[in-house]
Amino acid sequence: MIQGLSHMTFIVSDLERMTTILTEVMDAREIYSSGDDTFSVSREKFFLIGELWIAIMEGDPLPTRTYNHVAFKIDDADFDLYVQRVERLGLDIRPPRPRVEGEGRSLYFYDLDNHMFELHTGTLSERLARYKHAPEAAA
Repeated sequence: MIQGLSHMTFIVSDLERMTTILTEVMDAREIYSSGDDTFSVSREKFFLIGELWIAIMEGDPLPTRTYNHVAFKIDDADFDLYVQRVERLGLDIRPPRPRVEGEGRSLYFYDLDNHMFELHTGTLSERLARYKHAPEAAA
């Protein structure tokens, strides 16, 4: 039986550059660095964002950008703070998708290896409740 999410791994061309994104934007704590050792397929680092284990490994970047992404929950009161952090690092911010009022706000941005991340203020239950009461749902 699946017990939950164990970890997420991102292949990145520059471990230090991604370390900066994880620590300065997402408040990640670095808990391990393989240095020049290779225990898996390449050099790697491990981080915790909250209690979520994030691994980064050296490798080739993704060839293209897509809408595939990982979303992290943030408080709405902190939204502008995260926008400033992403802008300070010069990361490419993707325009938000159209939304119905009440489903939360999202900040989408790409790292330098074409991974897209979302910082989102809403929850699943809020979104489902909002969709249930959207005018389009009555049709």
